[in-house]
Amino acid sequence: MKKKIFTFSTLTFIVISLISSCKKEVKENDKNVVTETDSVKTEIISGPIPNTNMTPEYIKTLSANIYLWAWPMVNMHNRKLMFEKVPYPVLGKGILPLSSINHIAMLTDYVDAEEREVACPNQDVVYGLAPLDLTKDAVIVQVPDFGDRFWVYQVCDQRTEGFAKLGKMYGSKPGFYLLTSSDWKGKVPDGINAVFKSTTTFNVVIPRVFQSDDPSDKKAIQPLISQINVYPLADFDGKMKKVDYTKLPKTPADKVVAKQETQWVNPELFFDQLATVLKEVPPLKGEEVWYAQVQSFLDAINKDPKLKAIAKQSAIDSEKNLIKPLFQFENVGYAVKFNWTTQKNGAQFGTDYLTRTACAKSNIFVNRPIESKYFYQDFDSARVKLSGSNKYTITFAKGETPPVKGFWSLTLYDEHHFFASNELKRYSLGTKNKNLKYNADGSLTLYVQNSKPDADKIDNWLPAPKGIFSLYVRCYWPEEKTLKDEWSPPAVLKTK
Repeated sequence: MKKKIFTFSTLTFIVISLISSCKKEVKENDKNVVTETDSVKTEIISGPIPNTNMTPEYIKTLSANIYLWAWPMVNMHNRKLMFEKVPYPVLGKGILPLSSINHIAMLTDYVDAEEREVACPNQDVVYGLAPLDLTKDAVIVQVPDFGDRFWVYQVCDQRTEGFAKLGKMYGSKPGFYLLTSSDWKGKVPDGINAVFKSTTTFNVVIPRVFQSDDPSDKKAIQPLISQINVYPLADFDGKMKKVDYTKLPKTPADKVVAKQETQWVNPELFFDQLATVLKEVPPLKGEEVWYAQVQSFLDAINKDPKLKAIAKQSAIDSEKNLIKPLFQFENVGYAVKFNWTTQKNGAQFGTDYLTRTACAKSNIFVNRPIESKYFYQDFDSARVKLSGSNKYTITFAKGETPPVKGFWSLTLYDEHHFFASNELKRYSLGTKNKNLKYNADGSLTLYVQNSKPDADKIDNWLPAPKGIFSLYVRCYWPEEKTLKDEWSPPAVLKTK
């Protein structure tokens, strides 16, 4: 009997020991699994193997994706090539501010209606433009004392992303600001308000300074315009440099004014330029794997003429079928009320490649949302294309004009997103117009039509062309309700 008890106890001990041993082993193995998992997370993910076989269909498919993604950066690259040929600040074709790299050219009044280098200009501000290559030198940006006047300097990189906060909405002080490359190691001189760094080779500074239609305001703005300046750090002496921009040299005007924006992206050259663009624009955090895919694609097509021909044709097809539709405002951003569309990540697109390219195609150089909120319109309230063969009204209820801390405007563009010539040379209505007539109930009705309205409506008339056109609402320094889409423009109503 005792022997049996001993045997049972021994077996029980052995079983318990085995169980404990198994538990311990499992626990140790679990530790190993966790450790292994953690190590995988920190390893560099392997990319495409060199000389991997790529089928024609794969090349065709990937080409389209790359074309959409890189289109804005190639667009900017080709603008850079143009600016590198400009020897000093001029008015290109007599109307457009063009400058040599790391300097600025300013207009002294609204942009001319015949400008064709940048779609969707506006006649609410005085523009300037400075092309930058911060690998050459750090750059000084001068900001005069604008007082109560609205102003913002758009500072964007080759992705069309804003990388500096300079404007009234940021509380920026008058004085000097320094723009540098991300790896700049120089000494910041005394007297600099702030330093902003860019990761890309090509960048632009585009000052926008509000100006009303009042002749006295056009005169009052001139001393401020003369103090706006951009120049290399080597020229900085701590003193405000003034320039009389009315004396800028002018290059000859085109004999025939083009209807469309200058073609900045040539699909036939796209993949030949892309390798250079990848060097000019380093990947964002998280884009490294995508860059590896793109580089392997370029390596493959550059070794095989047949694959390169497929990629080239895909680029041509993508320009027509993928990019061209993004020119239409109905395909930009997302829909809000009454067929208007908008976007809320302008100049801070990140990896929203679709919206970035849509904006670059339809209205490049959009501001950050806090700087300006945009609303786009191609249709009337019945979703019929806007046309000068019809008459329309847009009525803002009392207290419901665009909620802004800066200014607002309604601009009309022809089918190519440029101003439509008219006898009044009027292309927008809004804050700048001091003679707008409000209705008895406090509402504001704007009349959009080709034919001249009755005399009592002339001040509120936005002349339209005979053909297709679009409308565009700008809300500079928008209030919170505008940013959150709690406000959007009223319907465009077709009238008799």
